[in-house]
Amino acid sequence: MTHAIRSGLVLASVAALAVAVSFSQSAGETVYKQKCVTCHGSDGLASSGVGKVMRVKPATDPEVKKLSEAELIALTRNGAGKMQPYQGELTDAEIKASVDYFRRFIK
Repeated sequence: MTHAIRSGLVLASVAALAVAVSFSQSAGETVYKQKCVTCHGSDGLASSGVGKVMRVKPATDPEVKKLSEAELIALTRNGAGKMQPYQGELTDAEIKASVDYFRRFIK
């Protein structure tokens, strides 16, 4: 009986940890899907209609690939070209999380 209780507690702890990790990892994805996907596309390739019309560069473009995290954060915060600035609309943490998520598409 004690072994079963201990196993149950370990399993519950592992499940709670997995849920916590998934929530922290999904923050950037959530912001990206709310604010960025329309132009940058679900895969970062800017293949959406809006992305094509606005000539958004895909994450795989050499000019995008060479940008540092700090540069991408600054572009997101201050806007670039036709992209609106998100300073004041998103927190610094949300901007960083969305940039981290976007950087997953850079190959």
